[in-house]
Amino acid sequence: MQNQMKMLKQMQQMQSRLAKVQAELEQEQVEAAAGGGAVTAVVNGQQRLLAVTIDPEVARDDVEMLQDLVVAAVNEALDRSRELAASRMQSLTAGLGLPPGLI
Repeated sequence: MQNQMKMLKQMQQMQSRLAKVQAELEQEQVEAAAGGGAVTAVVNGQQRLLAVTIDPEVARDDVEMLQDLVVAAVNEALDRSRELAASRMQSLTAGLGLPPGLI
């Protein structure tokens, strides 16, 4: 019974820390650029696209290239955001001995 209570308490603490990390990730921002900075995307730690900036010179040129640059910048920013979130979650669960992919 005592082990169950201890485990329950640990799970409650973990839940609290998880909520804190998620709130922090919402405030964190990562940025990625494509085309030598012609297109920049900003994403938060919860993989929400916050902003896209496009150099006006690029917008006047090749529309298909611009579309490709936007996709590349957004995908790179999302990748960085996922890496940030994974890093934060890994530090949260370090030492718990949980199987991979549980959280």
